[in-house]
Formats: sequence, C-alpha cells, structure tokens
Amino acid sequence: MSEKPASKAIENRMSEREVHNKTSESKRSENEIPPYLNEDLSFTERAKDLVSRMTLDEKVSQMLFRSPAIPRLNVPSYNWWNEAIHGVARAGTATMFPQTIGLAATFDEDLVYKTADIISTEGRAKYHEYQRKGDHDIYKGLTFWAPNINIFRDPRWGRGQETYGEDPYLTSRLGVAFVKGIQGNDEKYLKAAACAKHFAVHSGPESERHSFNAVVSKKDLYETYLPAFEACVKEAGVAGVMGAYNRTNGEPCCGSKTLLVDILRKDWGFDGYVTSDCWAIKDFHEHHMVTHTAPESAALAVNNTCDLNCGSMFANLLIAHKEGLVSEEAIDEAVTRLMTIRMRLGMFDKPENVPYSSIPYEANDCKEHRDFSLEVAKKSMVLLKNEGGLLPLNKKSIKSIAVIGPNADSRTVLKGNYHGTASQYITVLEGIREAVGDEVRIYYSEGCHLYKDKVESLGQPHDRFAEAVSCAEMADVVVMCLGLDATIEGEEGDTAKDYSSGDKLTLNLPGLQEELLETVCKVGKPVILVLMSGSALSISWADENVPAIIEAWYPGALGGRAVASLLFGEFSPAGRLPITFYRTTDELPDFHDYSMKNRTYRYMQNEALYPFGFGLSYTRFEYSDLAFEKGILKSGESLNLSVRVRNAGDFDSDEVVEVYLKDVHASVDVPKWSLAGFKRIHLRMGEEAVVQFTISPRQMSIVDNDGKLVLEPGKFEVYVGGSQPDERSLKLTGNKVLKGTFEVV
Repeated sequence: MSEKPASKAIENRMSEREVHNKTSESKRSENEIPPYLNEDLSFTERAKDLVSRMTLDEKVSQMLFRSPAIPRLNVPSYNWWNEAIHGVARAGTATMFPQTIGLAATFDEDLVYKTADIISTEGRAKYHEYQRKGDHDIYKGLTFWAPNINIFRDPRWGRGQETYGEDPYLTSRLGVAFVKGIQGNDEKYLKAAACAKHFAVHSGPESERHSFNAVVSKKDLYETYLPAFEACVKEAGVAGVMGAYNRTNGEPCCGSKTLLVDILRKDWGFDGYVTSDCWAIKDFHEHHMVTHTAPESAALAVNNTCDLNCGSMFANLLIAHKEGLVSEEAIDEAVTRLMTIRMRLGMFDKPENVPYSSIPYEANDCKEHRDFSLEVAKKSMVLLKNEGGLLPLNKKSIKSIAVIGPNADSRTVLKGNYHGTASQYITVLEGIREAVGDEVRIYYSEGCHLYKDKVESLGQPHDRFAEAVSCAEMADVVVMCLGLDATIEGEEGDTAKDYSSGDKLTLNLPGLQEELLETVCKVGKPVILVLMSGSALSISWADENVPAIIEAWYPGALGGRAVASLLFGEFSPAGRLPITFYRTTDELPDFHDYSMKNRTYRYMQNEALYPFGFGLSYTRFEYSDLAFEKGILKSGESLNLSVRVRNAGDFDSDEVVEVYLKDVHASVDVPKWSLAGFKRIHLRMGEEAVVQFTISPRQMSIVDNDGKLVLEPGKFEVYVGGSQPDERSLKLTGNKVLKGTFEVV
C-alpha cells in the first residue's frame, strides 16, 4: 500500500520538472527563431516544422481554399482562389489581354511568356497593396489557377476560349511559356504560382460535367490529352495542378489514383499541390455516385493526393479521420505541400529578402503594359479572306463607313470570360472612329441583338434591320461585327440560360446575325466581316460571298483599336488559327465521344472551312532551301533542319513558319501529320532569314495502343511553310509548302 503514495510523489516531481523544463524552453524560444521561420532552411523543412506545430483541426482548416489564420503560429489567413488566364481577373483594375484562344493565335512563345510575366507583375503589385490594407479576400492572392491547357477537341465546348486550341504541341509550348512567365526566374522564390488545369480529360459538355464520365483510350490519353500537362510539370515546374469535375474512365478526376498518384506524382515526379475544381468533391457522392458520404468523398480525394479543396467538403476530414478513412499522415503530407507553396511565394519571409515584394502598385495597369496588350491583340488577329485586296482600306479615298452589328460597340465582347476590369475600353466602333477622325463619316447600327430576334423588348422582330440597311446604303464600305461573346459561350452558370449551359448547339451565327449579314450584303457595298468569338463558327455563306473576313477573337480591352489598325494597314496580319473551322456540326462526332477519331486537323476526314494553322497576310512570303543536317538518323538522334524565308511583298510583316511531321509507315493509327515546330519572325520588305528547327526523338515516336512511346525505324515526311500541307490551305493561300524526307534506322 505504501507504493502508491511513493509513486504519486514521483509523478508529482516529474510533472514539476516538466513544467520547469517547458518554462525554460518557453523563455529560450522567445529569443530563438522557430525552424519554420528560419530562412536558411529549405522550404520543405520549414513547412514540415510548421505543420508539426498545428493541431489536426488547424491542419484541416488549411486545406480549404479559404484558409483561416492561425494566430498562435503567426500564420495569416489566405484565399487560394485567383484567376489570371489573360490578365489578373475579378479583383479590380488590371491590364486585360486578349482571351487565351487569341494568345494561341499569335503562335508566339516569347509573346505568351511576356504576357504572363506582366500578369504576375501586376498580381504581385496588387497582392502587396491588398496585404498592406489587410485585404485577404478571394482573387487577391498569388496562386493563379491558370493556364487552362485542356485540348479544345470539339468546337461546341463553351470554355474552349480559355485554352490554347486543339493541338497538343502548340498547347504544350504556349502552356510552358505561360507557366514560366507567371512563376518567374528567381532560383529561390516563385513570383506567383501557376496551376495547370483541368487535369486531365476535360472539354465538355458543360451541362453534364458534374456527372459525366469521359471514356478515353490509353492511346488518346497519352497522345492528345496528357502531353501539355506533362510538359508543364516536367519542363516548366508548374506549382499546382487542378483536377477536373468529370470522371475519366470511371474515376473522378479530383480523386483519381490513375491520374493523380500513378501518372502525376509517380511517373512525372510532381511535388507541387493539387487542388480540386470548385465544389467538385461533393460530386463524388452527389453525382458520380462513387462514394456514399461527404467524409468518404473527402478521404478519397486526400488519399489520392488532392491537397486543397475549392469548396467545403474537406471540413469533413475530421469525421473521416475519426472513422479511420484517412490518416493524419496523409493530411500532414497535403498541408506540407500547401505550406511549401506559400513559403516559396515568400509569405513567411522578410519582404526585403523576397525580390518580388518590391514591385510597386504603380506597375499595375501602367501604360507600358496597356501598350503591350494592344500589340498582343494585333498579333492575335487572323485574316481569313481578302478577295481582290480589299484590305487594307485607304483612309484618304473613303468618305463614309458603315459599322454594323451587335459586337460593333460592345465592351462585353472585348473581355471574354475570366476577365478583370480594364481602366479603358475601345470597341471596334470607337477604334474606327479614332483611326479616321472627323474626316470620314461613320454610320452605326447595332443591326440585331446578339442572339434574340429583336433589340427592344417591345419592338417587332428585325427591329434594327431597316437602320442597318440605310447605313450600308449611305457608306462607301461596310464593317460588319458579328459573332459571340462570353454571355453565351463559356462556363456553366456564367452564360445565358437560353443557351446550352455555355456550350454551342450549332456552329452557326446565333439569332438573326446570318440573316443580317445577307441582307446588308444585298445592298452591294464592299463588306468586311469582323468575327469576334472564342471558338470556331460555320460561316460558309460568308466565305463564298463576303470579300474580306477577319477573326478578332475576344481581343482584350483595347481590341477595337487593334481591329482598326488592321483594317487601315497600320500593320500586316500574321495570326494563325489554333483551331479548325468546320463547315457544320453534321461532320462532327457526338459531343460526348472523347475519341480523337475524326476530330481536329490531325484526324479529321473532311475538308475544313478554314484549317488549323491558316492565316493570310498583306504581303507574300517565299520559302526555299529546306535542308536537313542528316537524311538518315540513328534511333535517338534529333533532326536539325533549316529553311529560308523571304518577304517578297509590299508590307513589312510578321510570318509564322510552321513545321509538320508525318510518320509514313507507323504500325498503329497515327495523325495524318502533326505540328512539330513553329516560329514567328518579322521580315521587312525584301528581307530574308534562315529559320532553324529541331525535331526530337520523342516527336518522332508513336504512341501505341497501350499508351507507350515507341520510336520505330522508318520513313518520315516533313512539311515546312506558312500553313498545313493540306489541299484546303493550298487553295486558300496559293502557296505550296516545302516537303522533305528523312529516315530513322
């Protein structure tokens, strides 16, 4: 019996010593820097130390996109959600660039890099100003959920405007450039954190994205849908990856072992953070029906290395842990990855030690950035037709211009989706008026509503047709501004309810626009059609009957000035289509079919209306002297080639040199040819340049039916010119591309 009091006394003395030791440690710690604030340690070491000090509740709280502060650890609140696909979005004033599809049409890696660099500069400028004001709200952080590198496989998809088009190689190169521009080139710190989305097989339909299962073969997966993501991970070191809403081959993308664990983490070695798309986790049990409860859904995502929840489902992780569905170790790994990103952004370091923290607020929306956005808009314009040299217009010989159409004086069409707020907007009407001054009379009519049958609710159908016809009759030349805008094509929930959840039902001009065009053309005046859209439209009648056609995309805040500059010959257009313009939806596979058969220029069987890679110029380029360093390559060797390009026309101009590769004797089905290189160059009249390219062994490799890369010996064809080597491009441009062959042994 005497042992109990002795034992109790020992326990009391031990408790006293522990209290004394903790008090001493506490006093020492006041003068010591905790490891997570020690800037001499690696970010991973620091993040692990920080996470080790958190309670389970605190850890889980940091896995929600609205991450609350942890005052006792001096962790400030942070909102992970920010957007920046073509400018800092949804957080007030910022420079607004052309929508991403327009950036793709520039076919210019350096230009996309500089655009992203400006975006991250403005993001930093705004972030630090917000921090000084204690504003930690949504869209005001440094984690940009951009770029969108999904493949625009079907022109009906409303969010295709956010992508770099239909080609895996073009998307890879521009995606890498964008990520590098966003993240900066400092050896230690991220300028901002890019996030490649939506991983991985995702491109509509929007109305079914919360329940849809995208069934894809291994060949298509690795040949088309994954290359851009792999390039952004391995080459650009992208900080984040966002999962898609849908399932891929039965697995919800934000909880897919195949995509997130096997491919992304293990095969590619990705060590950044993965975020769900917004409220995608609840789809697991509400729509995909792969789990039964919210805790099960949260556990499925975290166990497959989804670290952050844009939504609120991860609040159920405490229940999931209690039920044994997820371990604290898995939660620790997720939070460590998240904290590592925040530390790489300099959020726990002295501002003077973080090079990007000194970017002043004045850098946001500055004149230099706005001027560059105008240059980007000019370089994005694609001239689709110019019969009889109608363009460029001569201001001196024109006394009046009719500007007609629902997009002529629309600010909305300049913006695209996921946009910020510009400090100045210039519509096409304003751009033309600015260009011609008071010397030329402008007649303007809206012509028709964008998609309804009348402009005024109490009016009769066609209520602006008479006005449009009168304007055309009084003018020397007519500029018709037709197309779409982001109120009718875009993301589910962001567009008009009378449209297909943001997708297009057809490729036709909506509403009365086609009828308006035909009616105005009957007047007999020269007509220039300015298409403004984020996707391909079927304009077969216009192709046959309208002398000049321009694709201007959603050109950014100053887009109207860019259009006017093109119309009046202040520069020569050189943009190229990053997507195929089909003639009709009748030739397309079912929207739900994710097979690449008969999709995009690489696999389509019918002739395009306007092919991928197509775009006209005001000048003429001659190609010659296509030369290979070697005609026979050993397996594993790269092909080095060169070509001479000469500006043989009457305008100084950019030119996009395109290289396509064809595997002649592949053992499996392969694309008829694939883009293998592109360079945008500038040549003055009469100037010539030798342009060089390298085609890698990987580009020569086929993807077999098991999704494996295989470099087979055999013959290859290479085409070099200003377009694809297809017959339609030859007919439209009048220029045959050069062809060469080589062999791999």
